[in-house]
Amino acid sequence: MVAVVSVLVFSGAFATAAGVIAVTVAPQWQRIVRLASGHIEPAFAPLSQLALAERRIAVRRWASTSLPADRRQRAAA
Repeated sequence: MVAVVSVLVFSGAFATAAGVIAVTVAPQWQRIVRLASGHIEPAFAPLSQLALAERRIAVRRWASTSLPADRRQRAAA
């Protein structure tokens, strides 16, 4: 009786573990195969993209504040 319960418990645990692994790997199988075959992914660099966007914003702000003096006075009036 103990052997039957042990087999059921361990087979259930194995089935659960195999299911979780399958669900985790299934959406990424193409990526895994591509990496295993030697293709290198481009680096994920969100901070460099953020720095580039901040630079663009800073340039736009600088460009909008660098109006000639007469235009600035007209805009203020």
